[in-house]
Amino acid sequence: MSPAAYLRRLKPDWLRDPKIWRTEALAGLVVGLALIPEAISFSIIAGVDPAVGLFSSFTMAAVVSVFGGRRAMISAATGAVALVIAPLNREHGLGHLVAAVILAGVLQVVLGALGVAKLVRFIPRSVMVGFVNALAILMFLAQIPEVRDVPWAVYPLVVGGLALMVFFPRITRAVPAPLVSIAILTTITVAAGIAVPTVGDKGALPSSLPVPGLPDVPFTLDTLTTIAPYAVAMALVGLMESLMTAKLVDDITDTPSDKTRESVGQGLANIVTGFFGGMGGCAMIGQTMINVKVSGARTRLSTFLAGAFLMVLCVVFGPVVSEIPMAALVAVMIMVTFATFDWHSIAPKTLRRMPAGEIAVMVITVVCVVVTHNLAVGVVVGSITAMVIFAKRVAHVAEVVPVPAPGGGTALYKVTGELFFASSNDIVGRFDYAGDPDKVVIDLSAAHVWDASSVAALDAIETKYAQRGKSVEITGLNHPSADLHARLTGELAGH
Repeated sequence: MSPAAYLRRLKPDWLRDPKIWRTEALAGLVVGLALIPEAISFSIIAGVDPAVGLFSSFTMAAVVSVFGGRRAMISAATGAVALVIAPLNREHGLGHLVAAVILAGVLQVVLGALGVAKLVRFIPRSVMVGFVNALAILMFLAQIPEVRDVPWAVYPLVVGGLALMVFFPRITRAVPAPLVSIAILTTITVAAGIAVPTVGDKGALPSSLPVPGLPDVPFTLDTLTTIAPYAVAMALVGLMESLMTAKLVDDITDTPSDKTRESVGQGLANIVTGFFGGMGGCAMIGQTMINVKVSGARTRLSTFLAGAFLMVLCVVFGPVVSEIPMAALVAVMIMVTFATFDWHSIAPKTLRRMPAGEIAVMVITVVCVVVTHNLAVGVVVGSITAMVIFAKRVAHVAEVVPVPAPGGGTALYKVTGELFFASSNDIVGRFDYAGDPDKVVIDLSAAHVWDASSVAALDAIETKYAQRGKSVEITGLNHPSADLHARLTGELAGH
């Protein structure tokens, strides 16, 4: 390969193809607009000035666009993080909040380096579907206050915005339909002088860029013990939402992502955000869906531009952005809600074929998220429920079958299935301890021993036969099972 060809391959896709650059830039602009009211709302939840949330969204997007592991995913100030750190800000002030954000970022970097991101593969598909559906419901519910007790003109504006996003793509996809909808509705309301709630009503936009600095707290052990619980909670909630969102984008784009890099990237973004006095954040699935699914973005450029446009719009075009009607952004989020929800998962045909346990896990995940407004709670409860259902199902797979032995002087049992804590206890009662001859052979060639509970169960079987003066021979153990059995047998009694 020639040096020139090699250098061309090193160029990002958006530098090699002007169409990709245009798509990424316009997607970033749409997301930047959509981030403004969201960031202001989350600032209010956290109890900080709106500028803090807006700065956080800028720094999070900019850093993650470089260090994150999932291209085109949007990270910014989020409601989940705001809920976690709001009590800290309320009780101890902004300085402690900022210190907690920096510590949470450090913890995320450490957790990422330790490989905690690999745990996301243990989240079942039913939990993932429930997570997505619950998020769509929450996004829809979040729009209800914006259309309650408002001037009547808001409703036709929302309907008009939805109609534009449905029909405009039939004319051209060169420009994202949400951007067209926002521009047209803003023009109509300003030109006609229609009095409706606007972005400016959410809070004042910043007029200057953030300045880095250290948090205004005493650097003492007392400060550390105060912020540590909130930092740990923020780190875990942020990682969980980010990794789940990354997995969702993987499925949508049919491309892989580096979950470990994403974990470290989220941590670095929070550290930088903390030093700029921000409230921190994590991946935003709603804005990510706007970027990836609605606008068609696929590269890191859109993520960076979302943050950059956010700051430019606030600092340079603040008066113009303040005139954007909230109805336009409500229409965008409603469209995102319908695009995010997995309608196939609730189709009657799907529900008839889906195992009852899978449906239960999905419903439990949705209910937990909607009730608590915390995606992490739903994922944890849903995953635990799925594990319990799986363990119960697998527990019945282990079978003990008596096999006729030649000569009649030996009893032969064949054990099949997976032996672990839920199934091994059941097999103890499957043997005829009183009626069997003096020698008993247990064939485990079709089974696998997974844990200490199974070894203890095999020891119990041997003990019951020994109490009757009979011997037991265990055969057919595969190599891992034999190693575990040899290491633990005879060592578990009496504890």
